[in-house]
Amino acid sequence: MKKSIDKQLKNKVHEDSERDLNLKIMQVTTEIKDHYPELIKFLEEMPVTIPAEKDVEITLKSLRSYYDSLNSLLNDYILEQA
Repeated sequence: MKKSIDKQLKNKVHEDSERDLNLKIMQVTTEIKDHYPELIKFLEEMPVTIPAEKDVEITLKSLRSYYDSLNSLLNDYILEQA
């Protein structure tokens, strides 16, 4: 019983983390599209996080990496423009 509850809790934390990262990715992508359209061409060069096959799982690590890449692209560009 305890293992089942632990597993459910772990799944919930994973889902919340995944949702949070997806939201952050969407926010950075929207900021780039709305305020820095010249960077859109670089979005196509970013690593793909959406699997091509149904049975491939998106990992938190890949989402975090993608978010970090987007954030770095935007922040580096803003610093260069200052």
